[in-house]
Amino acid sequence: MSRLKKYALRISIIVGIILIFCFVYFFMDSPYPSYSTSGLLKTESKNIAIGKSPAFINDSLHKNITSGGKWFVDQSGRAMILHGVNVGANSKLPFKPAIPTHQKKDFYESVYAVSFVGRPFALTEAAEHFERLHKWGYRFVRLLVTWEAIEHAGPGRYDEDYLNYILALVKKAAEYNINVFIDPHQDVWSRFTGGDGAPYWTLEKIGFDPLKFNETGAAIIHNIKGDPFPKMIWPTNYNKLGAATMFTLFFGGNDFAPQLKIDSLSAQDYLQLHYINAIKQVAIKLKGLANVIGFDTFNEPSVGYIGMKDLNACALLKNGVTPSPFEGMILGDGNTLEVTRFEFELTGAVDKGKVTVNPNKFSAWKNPGTDIWKTAGVWNYNKNHKPVLLKPDYFTNVNGREINFAADYFKPFALKFKEAIHSADSSWLIFAEAAIQDELPKFSKAESNKMVNAGHWYDAATLLTKKYSSWFGIDVVKSKPVFGKRAIRNAFHDNMAHKKKETSFAFGNQPTLVGEFGIPFDLNEKNAYKTGDYSEQEICLDRSFQAMESNQLSYTLWNYTCNNNHQRGDQWNGEDLSIYSVSKKKGSQGINAGGRALAASIRAYPYKVAGTPIEYSFNMKGRVFFLKFNSDKVVKLTTEIFIPEFHFGKGFEVFSTPGKLLFDKANSLLLFTPETDGEQIIIIKATD
Repeated sequence: MSRLKKYALRISIIVGIILIFCFVYFFMDSPYPSYSTSGLLKTESKNIAIGKSPAFINDSLHKNITSGGKWFVDQSGRAMILHGVNVGANSKLPFKPAIPTHQKKDFYESVYAVSFVGRPFALTEAAEHFERLHKWGYRFVRLLVTWEAIEHAGPGRYDEDYLNYILALVKKAAEYNINVFIDPHQDVWSRFTGGDGAPYWTLEKIGFDPLKFNETGAAIIHNIKGDPFPKMIWPTNYNKLGAATMFTLFFGGNDFAPQLKIDSLSAQDYLQLHYINAIKQVAIKLKGLANVIGFDTFNEPSVGYIGMKDLNACALLKNGVTPSPFEGMILGDGNTLEVTRFEFELTGAVDKGKVTVNPNKFSAWKNPGTDIWKTAGVWNYNKNHKPVLLKPDYFTNVNGREINFAADYFKPFALKFKEAIHSADSSWLIFAEAAIQDELPKFSKAESNKMVNAGHWYDAATLLTKKYSSWFGIDVVKSKPVFGKRAIRNAFHDNMAHKKKETSFAFGNQPTLVGEFGIPFDLNEKNAYKTGDYSEQEICLDRSFQAMESNQLSYTLWNYTCNNNHQRGDQWNGEDLSIYSVSKKKGSQGINAGGRALAASIRAYPYKVAGTPIEYSFNMKGRVFFLKFNSDKVVKLTTEIFIPEFHFGKGFEVFSTPGKLLFDKANSLLLFTPETDGEQIIIIKATD
């Protein structure tokens, strides 16, 4: 063989190896973990005696769940993996009159006269939904309430009917062994800035005219803009004048708008006082309920303008008409501008040219000349009446001191909130959420007591594009793209591991709970709704669940919405992330009627572990559950594993270290008591 042919052969072999490697790395899925059953005892499900898990001590002195170091624990000290769900997305919207975000009718006409009684669902329907969640294994709920629902009628005027409704709803959840924590939910401040949360009057109190927000570019509001509403455009409101101003005042008004007074209080003190007192009304109402384990601080808060180094710079998320903060201020003061419009694509934001905004020169302020930021000296007009940015870095320092949002603004608020909630019940956990694209500050040991890191995480590429890609993803911690199935799963695992590191930094030895994660079900132009094939949704959701499981994290999936349908999704800003939909509720599916991607969303998991969890996983495709833990002789009760009927109802076999097995069929729980202390292994396989 000639030397040239030898070289060609070697190169061909090398290229072939590289191509094989690339194929495996980018296109072959990372396998589920496989575990040996060698040396373990095998027991068929038909040979497992029927038993019953111990009941909770149901009184005000014993919460069903609390914290014990980095784990959530039950009353006996067993470590718990909280497998929960958010209930529900429709709680962002009034029940009477019903005003989904695609509807203009009644939007401004009923800003004070609304009722949220019936959100997330009517009390007469609660048994159906709680029974379904219990059967699916969701024994933990992040229950949404909004500030508007409590205090919509005006400052200090609380809706007692709504508070009593929430009380009755939580009591009904207890009947199905479902525990809750309360989420004071908001997105981009308010329904009137394109989201949900705060009452209308909060905007009026600081001098805004919300009726002019859409025209002035201060917010993009589905109810006013109408259809078609661009997908995932609502988060851009965080950087528009309305929401950005409100969050800046809420967290930092004392420093950045000290001239603004509301009823003799600073804007910051006024807004925080009313928000905290409103949520405190819920706390007072729920005091003494054993299945209420705590309160979230504030869903997905924003830094507003705080920390922005250049008010001329556009936000990171460019989608639709995207004014810079300075352009937003100019528009809000009654000027017309040409603003860049972007379209968000998988490869990034694409510049689509300029668009004329506010041609009729409306003002976002009730009274001309009352622009807060112009008054504060951030900007003004020159002698030719041309807008001039005077302090592009105004929100980065106070009296020459560089600020840190997390430490200087979020932390004092969180501690004030914690004090108010604990004045009602000091045993409650406080689920703290850092601001979007920020992280939690460091708390002292005393401050971090009863604190939980409850930050959110999403499969960003899927969420923003509403398209599932097996080979392309986004590492949201490192803000970079990742390619290949294995790389995506590794990145997702590392993102969740980062959550635990953040907890350790902020709170020390305290629990972590991922307050939201999930996927849009209307992937690929709603193709599954036409074909009935949800396999892509199952694969996509499963890989997010795997990231939680490989880190032994607790979580609350987003979301369960009782009136989701295939036409309008969750009824809010075009989102469609509910694992339940009335459009899929057909035939004789029983308790599973309406469920979506149930192969992924119904999972086996360790509910209560009498010891320390080491590793666990659920193989959706093979229907195999694995748990390794160190048993603790001090904890006398059994380890409980949720075994869903959906996957294991036709029979299963258990491989375990020596011990006693019982099956609580009513609660779908496998009960395991080891013979000896030390490392224990349980493997459960479906047999049909």
